[in-house]
Amino acid sequence: MMVHRAARRVARQVVVAAAAGALGASSATLSADSPGSNACPPSAAAVGFSDALDRTSVGGVKIGGLSDLAYDPRTEEYVSVQDRSSDGPARLVFFRFPAAPQATRTLTLHQPDGAPYGLGTFDGEGVAVLPNGDYLVSSETQPSIVIFDRKGRQRGTLEIPARFRIIPNGQGVINGSLEALAVSPDGKFAYAMTGSSLTGDEPARGEGVLRRFLVYRSMPGGGYALARQVGYRVDHGNRVVAVAAYGEGRLLVMESAYDAVKGNSIRLYAVHGVDTASDVSAVRNLSDAPPGAVVGKMLVADLVRCPAMHATSPRPQINPLMDNYEGLQVDMSQGRRRARLHLVSDDGFSATQITRVLTLTADLP
Repeated sequence: MMVHRAARRVARQVVVAAAAGALGASSATLSADSPGSNACPPSAAAVGFSDALDRTSVGGVKIGGLSDLAYDPRTEEYVSVQDRSSDGPARLVFFRFPAAPQATRTLTLHQPDGAPYGLGTFDGEGVAVLPNGDYLVSSETQPSIVIFDRKGRQRGTLEIPARFRIIPNGQGVINGSLEALAVSPDGKFAYAMTGSSLTGDEPARGEGVLRRFLVYRSMPGGGYALARQVGYRVDHGNRVVAVAAYGEGRLLVMESAYDAVKGNSIRLYAVHGVDTASDVSAVRNLSDAPPGAVVGKMLVADLVRCPAMHATSPRPQINPLMDNYEGLQVDMSQGRRRARLHLVSDDGFSATQITRVLTLTADLP
């Protein structure tokens, strides 16, 4: 989730605009200068989307199950992790040109003994690129946060508190563990969050809406050490699917929900002061904690209210632009607070879902 170089971005936009014109109904773009027609209230605007990656392959590997999104400045590629790879080992998937994405390659992730991680041993959900070029990847299975080198070889892991382990060994829940992962633009901090509440943070009655950020600080000799836990409150019915860092202690959190009749919904929230917020590591149950133990959030975009841009969906959606978006990347090269946001959807290798890349712009607080 790194910053692009402005000159390269301008050149790349020229190439992408030409490519997008050849995609026909699989992509759409709007003018960023007409906010009345492309607004995603309250503070974002739709730029365009593309389904060019949908039902494609690269190097014999099916493209699908994409979760999270980051940018690799060394190769000028976007990178996603394949969620529950259906036909092979755990992989990273790379592509270029989000307005008209083209898959470039995959990278298999290996355990310390050299054996590939496979289904049952790794369920990739989050990915980030570290300043030294290594890849940081979170898995729901253990759960774990693993550092891989440029060849996909495991180099180390980050500490995960015991309570985050999956039931019955901890308070984490299957398919709701470490969904979100990010690294600060300067590389000094790493952040992780569960998609669902820990069982120990659920109230005696009602829905569990409180989550914990795991905040890590970089160490002088390399690696990251756990520094604090920070409380966060999701909207009712939502889960956390992605986090992107865009400044000092500033994060963009993607909350998601699905309804069989209404379809998918996505909201993006800005959060400040995560690096200095109250440490809730010792709080046994966040639902009993005082309000000050939970960081505030500001709505940046409600994606259901974005323009549909002639998108279609194979299943019911209030807005056919929606799908199971699970990846979020923030590009701050346009200015101090002006951001370009890229989202990617996880098709679950299902005929009723789409691999879609969506681009927005937003003024981030």
